Amino acid sequence: MPVVSDVVAFLDRFAPPKLAADWDNTGLLLGDLHRPADRLLTCLTVTPDVVAEAVADGAQMIVTHHPILFRGAKKLSSQTPEGKLLGPLLAAGIAVYSPHTAFDNCPGGINDFLAAQFGLTDMQPLRPKDGVRQYKLVVFVPEADLAKVSDAVFAAGGGIIGAYEQCSFRTPGTGTFFGTAGANPTIGQAGQREEAPELRLEILVPEGKIAAAVRAMRSAHSYEEPAFDVYPLRPTADGGEGRIGRLAEPTTLAEFARRVKAACRANVVQYVGPATKPVQIVAVACGAAGEFLADAVRAKADVFVTGEVRFHDCLTAEAAGVGLVLPGHYASERPAVERLAERLAHELPGVTAWASVRERDPLCIAGAC
Repeated sequence: MPVVSDVVAFLDRFAPPKLAADWDNTGLLLGDLHRPADRLLTCLTVTPDVVAEAVADGAQMIVTHHPILFRGAKKLSSQTPEGKLLGPLLAAGIAVYSPHTAFDNCPGGINDFLAAQFGLTDMQPLRPKDGVRQYKLVVFVPEADLAKVSDAVFAAGGGIIGAYEQCSFRTPGTGTFFGTAGANPTIGQAGQREEAPELRLEILVPEGKIAAAVRAMRSAHSYEEPAFDVYPLRPTADGGEGRIGRLAEPTTLAEFARRVKAACRANVVQYVGPATKPVQIVAVACGAAGEFLADAVRAKADVFVTGEVRFHDCLTAEAAGVGLVLPGHYASERPAVERLAERLAHELPGVTAWASVRERDPLCIAGAC
């Protein structure tokens, strides 16, 4: 029988926490890793309606896009809004996990889902994210020092590549040196040139650990003055936020807005810009992502799709000549939450998963609710 830790492990692989924004609150937010989790409910937000459905239908875990306790809480009691919301989940032993911005930006996440629904190709991150800055530490060691120096640098945090540790490369060669009168060489004598067989040892070290790695190398090395180099490496792209892509054929802003409305199953879609504006380069960021408008402008997008923005963002877009299409926060994210339920049921044997049927957009259109 699947347990909470099985679901957590899958979600952490699918939407790695490292992709989440620094300010976010993601991961397992409530519950016991060892409890059964063969009935899962997905939702955009944990609301009283969602909690009632989860309890009534025997859900053992909720996967919510928006985190619970996002701003923290000092009290969880029947007298506080947070306590009233979470009390029934605690009593029923229902776990809660939120992938939030990691799910927004992971491969196959919400922004990828939206971009595919809109028919975009050649997709790239709208705001690329650099990986961890790394240095390459290169040190020349006699064979007798190899293991000691390698182990010291590994212990200081070097040699990690992805899921692998203690990674290095060694190349044999010959080192030369001439010890002056004040030298005390480990090999040979001062006052004459020496040649010694050595190994060139190369190890990757994260930027924040390079100073400690150099100290550890010096301490483990038998030479009075070890020869070494530290090379800064150019960061490689490690995913990023939002998406930008291209429509196979150009269209107009008004027609593209209708396409977004259908793809998001939105009740209403607002747009900013001339209805006849040509559209082919499209930027996407789900939810309330007005801060990505500047990225869309820099990327020369014809239109930027997000759930909602402030009034002044609309004026900024208009002044910059970038169209805006706004299907609403709920509509921009809910379809991908439904798709996530299907994925959980498919990827986790023995799991029944469904998207909340009681959840609804809190915003109503006059005469339509």
